[in-house]
Amino acid sequence: MPSRILVIEDDVVIADEVRRALEAQGYDVHQCGDGRTALAALPDVVPDLVLLDLGLPDLDGVQVCRLLRAELPDTPVLIVTARDDDVDIVVGLDAGASDYVVKPFTMTVLLARVRAHLRSQRSSDEADVVMVDSLRIDKGAHRAYRSNVELDLRPKEFVLLVALAEAAGRVMTRERLLDEVWGLRWETSTKTLDMHVHALRRKLGDRPDGGAWITTIR
Repeated sequence: MPSRILVIEDDVVIADEVRRALEAQGYDVHQCGDGRTALAALPDVVPDLVLLDLGLPDLDGVQVCRLLRAELPDTPVLIVTARDDDVDIVVGLDAGASDYVVKPFTMTVLLARVRAHLRSQRSSDEADVVMVDSLRIDKGAHRAYRSNVELDLRPKEFVLLVALAEAAGRVMTRERLLDEVWGLRWETSTKTLDMHVHALRRKLGDRPDGGAWITTIR
């Protein structure tokens, strides 16, 4: 399966040029012209790498970077921007960017950086797989499979599944799950957690032995 790259760039000329270059290398490219559209696409488009412009028409790229990092904590995010001031570079990297590429850039260098980050990601991914019976979870690629069939999971459902799978056979309290999946800073109700657990149960179906993947203890 080709690596999926999300390109967030409002300049159509640059975006099309980058998309064509990436597709010529065999990548699966999803292109968005603003931050809100890109963030809204995340439930359906889970990228292996993100190319992010800072000068977007709706949201500041630094804000988008922070939101991407919250949803995709392990996915490389490469900022590609004309902002070349040292302060901008520091702010971008501190916001969670994996790399910072200043425009104008040569396509060969950009492609080399993309390859380098994807290689690094794959190396860590090989040791970042969780197996529970017929369930295989690739944390680096943000993909989960049941009996080799990929599950269609939203980002938070995936993080919740990882937390439950890594604690397989042990009891997880609601408070701990809320902490691990949403973080202490999130004011998230247990109702939200229950809704995500219900969605996971529906998507996982039954275990090979007919039992449930997730059991609630009251």
